[in-house]
Amino acid sequence: MKKDIKSIAIVRLSALGDIINSAVVLQFIKKEYPDAKIEWISEEIFSEILRDNKHLHTVHTVNLKKLKKTKSFSLLKKTFSALSMLPDYDVVIDMQGLLKSAAVARIIGKNTHGFDKNSIRESLAALFYKTTSSVPYEENIIKRNCFVVADALGFEITDAMILNKEPVFPQKKEFSLQGEKKNIAFVIGASWSSKIYPKESVADICNRLQEQCYIIWGNASEKEEAQWICQHSKYATLAPKLTLNELVSFVSSMDLLIGNDTGPTHLAWAQNIPSITLLGPTTTRMIYETPINVGIKSPSNVNILKIDKNDFSIKEIPVEKVTNKAKELLYGL
Repeated sequence: MKKDIKSIAIVRLSALGDIINSAVVLQFIKKEYPDAKIEWISEEIFSEILRDNKHLHTVHTVNLKKLKKTKSFSLLKKTFSALSMLPDYDVVIDMQGLLKSAAVARIIGKNTHGFDKNSIRESLAALFYKTTSSVPYEENIIKRNCFVVADALGFEITDAMILNKEPVFPQKKEFSLQGEKKNIAFVIGASWSSKIYPKESVADICNRLQEQCYIIWGNASEKEEAQWICQHSKYATLAPKLTLNELVSFVSSMDLLIGNDTGPTHLAWAQNIPSITLLGPTTTRMIYETPINVGIKSPSNVNILKIDKNDFSIKEIPVEKVTNKAKELLYGL
């Protein structure tokens, strides 16, 4: 049942990929509650990607990562004070389901909503919520995000709505790209080494596709790997250094993105750009597969309740399989 709601706060602090996969709900909320004011609480480092979203009124930031590192009482006091001063929301939705996010949700409002104790890893977080949703932890992450929000606000988000979504983030910058060839982006980094597809395989795919391939990097070590790939394929080009907003626009300019299970790869799905996500120690639960967004999983069996970060089976994904799927998405073969 639709509720009388004028103000909504969403708590999703981190990480980049999770924020990308969560922000899709904004367009559905705004359609159901066009006059509601929607605000978001995020870790400061990821807030840039949210600030220009047309459905958001404001983005509030915290720096819990710094607080954890420094153990600064003054920073703790400042953070608590800032959160306490936020307006009284009709509903506060914790989409993250961790103790830290639940605590933030409870500080900023009484009408908190989140996952129940059987639906999250840190079950004690559920004690901070006034109301809860029950959705299996094993369920697809996008569907989990949509369900907890829709349940809190009294409406339904269907598969058809997700499939027909508008791009999640605005494309603010135009990039001068190769006009004669297809433009393909490769995301070669990830938070765990076991999530990373071998650079030799990436170079091989570039050589097989013979299109304009841009290698996206985010830090010094990834740049070094990207340069190696460019040295071993005449079709590979080092992507420029990109801010989060520039990354959105760059990915939105591509004909195809191929990448590991990490934030920049999820951007392709968010922006309705064809993509191939390569999965080793994780599963297709982490992505929303569509006719143009697919996952290729390694041969390993994965227990999502106990992820094995030493599962390097992503190396076993055949180059031929990735190349063939890329050609299918690029040319309809």
